[in-house]
Amino acid sequence: MGVALEIETPHGPALAEVEEAPGARLLLVLTHGSGGGVDAPDLLAVRDAVLPAGVTVARVVQPFRLRGARAPGSAVKQDEAWLAVVAALRARHPGLPLVQGGRSNGARVACRTAHEAGAGAVVALAFPLHPPGKPDRSRADELRQAGTPVLVVSGDRDPFGVPDAKDAARLVVLPGEGHEFRKNPARVGEEVARWLLPWLLEQEA
Repeated sequence: MGVALEIETPHGPALAEVEEAPGARLLLVLTHGSGGGVDAPDLLAVRDAVLPAGVTVARVVQPFRLRGARAPGSAVKQDEAWLAVVAALRARHPGLPLVQGGRSNGARVACRTAHEAGAGAVVALAFPLHPPGKPDRSRADELRQAGTPVLVVSGDRDPFGVPDAKDAARLVVLPGEGHEFRKNPARVGEEVARWLLPWLLEQEA
C-alpha cells in the first residue's frame, strides 16, 4: 500500500504517491508527461519492476496538473517546483541514493534538474527529442547537460523522435512502440530494472 503526500512548492502543492520497498536501497522519483498522469502504464510498469528489488518509488503529480492546467508553463517554475518536491522526499528517506525520471515532459524536467537535485542517475521514458515534425528544434542538450548517467527508453515510432545513443548512458529503442508505449508497457519496466539494478549494485560496491 502506498501513501499520498501533499508537498508544498514555490508554485503550488504537488502530490507524491509513495510506495515504500521493504529494506529500501534506493529512492526513485518519477513524474508524468505534460498531458498525462502518474498512472500511465509505463510508469506503473517501472514501479512494479523495481519495488521487489528494494527500490522505494514516488510518483509525483506536479503542481500544474493539480491546478488542472493543460500545459506545464514555464520550465523555470516547473523545475523549481520539482526541486522542492525532491528535497522533501529525500528528507523523508534520509540516506537513500536518488534516481529521478519520468516520461516525456517529465523526462525533460528530470534531466534539467538532475545535477541540482543530487540524482545519481536519470530514467528518461519517451524523451521528446523535438516537437512532432520539427526535428530542427532538438532538445538533445537537456540530455547532455544532465551531468549524470541517463537511461533513455523510446519507441521507434515515436513522432517526438528518438535521441542519439551518444547522448545517453544507454538507449533502448522498442520496436513498434510509439510515444505512449501502448503495446507492451511491461517491457519498459523490464528495461529500466535491467539497467537500474546493476547501476545500484555498482554504487553499493
